[in-house]
Amino acid sequence: MAKKGQKQKKYGVEFKISVILDMLNNNLGYRETVRKYWDTKSRAEESHYRTRLKLWERIYLEKGEAGLMAERRGRKGAVRPRKRTLDKAVEEDLIAENQRLKEELEYAQIEIEYLKKLDALVRAEERKNGKKRK
Repeated sequence: MAKKGQKQKKYGVEFKISVILDMLNNNLGYRETVRKYWDTKSRAEESHYRTRLKLWERIYLEKGEAGLMAERRGRKGAVRPRKRTLDKAVEEDLIAENQRLKEELEYAQIEIEYLKKLDALVRAEERKNGKKRK
């Protein structure tokens, strides 16, 4: 087991396969296999190797030798969604709709500004004449 600041040991595929096959063919338990292949100094270290051995066995039984060859460390690459292509007609319709909505928005903003100015003028006129709005 690596201590703080030390690198983790990386085992080759051949070693992993040989350990798993030896364990399965000779009906060895996890502890027996750990004692055969690693020189452990503590129970915690032995537990670490048993956990590693269980992981290798599960991968081997589920995916075979090819499963042990795959690299599992690090982050997985981000999967980008495929770009969908639209028909030309649909794309042109969407562009036209977008342009129409932009024009409507501009018109609505102009109308709002006009109404604000009109309201300000009406209020100023009412203040000037001393009348209150209802």
